[in-house]
Amino acid sequence: MELFNKLRKIVLVVEYNGGRYFGFQWQKEQPTIQDELEKAILKLTCEERRVLAACRTDTGVHARGQVVSFRTGSKLPVKAFVSGLNHYLPRDISVLKAGTVSARFNVMKDAVSREYRYLMLNRRPRASLGNDMYYHVKAELDAGQMDLASKLLIGEHDFASFVTDWDREESTVRTIYDAGVQREGDEIAFHVRAKSFLTHQVRNMVGTLVRVGTGKIGIEEFRNILEMKKLSLAGPTAPAYGLCLMKVIYEENSEFKYENLCT
Repeated sequence: MELFNKLRKIVLVVEYNGGRYFGFQWQKEQPTIQDELEKAILKLTCEERRVLAACRTDTGVHARGQVVSFRTGSKLPVKAFVSGLNHYLPRDISVLKAGTVSARFNVMKDAVSREYRYLMLNRRPRASLGNDMYYHVKAELDAGQMDLASKLLIGEHDFASFVTDWDREESTVRTIYDAGVQREGDEIAFHVRAKSFLTHQVRNMVGTLVRVGTGKIGIEEFRNILEMKKLSLAGPTAPAYGLCLMKVIYEENSEFKYENLCT
């Protein structure tokens, strides 16, 4: 235990295209982000180390600002973990920044919120560039109505209606700090920020907002879906490839500071 406590704790900000991975968390005989990071750490440091993530993103979900940590006895300078790990990682995973924190810092438990973005391409022709990052919706969407509906999600609610299946003892109550929908040309983005989310919650919210955008349901019906708290009432579930973890937020007085990390 004494030796373990003497190890440095390294934090990384990681970007990845989740298209060919079965989520972040390690799975037997399936490619995952965690497995690729741990293999790269082994090649760089000759150490087998477990990586902890702030968010366990699902199969096919991307990230621009995932935060992970691991312990190491390596004497490499911190900035070497950026270039060194990127040398061994596949091209669809990239370490953006690295730093050190104390042993008591926990990338998951110390996070106060997570920010996600869901991208939709709203036009009849499909995308030829970045088509693995957009949910292609051919029917015309009213982003203004979608934005109004999304504001109903802000605050503390029981989001049971936005869960496809739930057999855990854990509560389905969550607090959303911010949510909104914006259009820029053919691109529509839904952003949402909360401390934590239920399984497929964001994708089910998007699927329901698309129904609002196409006029299949109105804002009051959207409100009723939220208030009824009935499993599987919302949806359909939007595809995973439109979802991206944008940033993990920590307290202002946290020892983890993005501006202090090396690139």
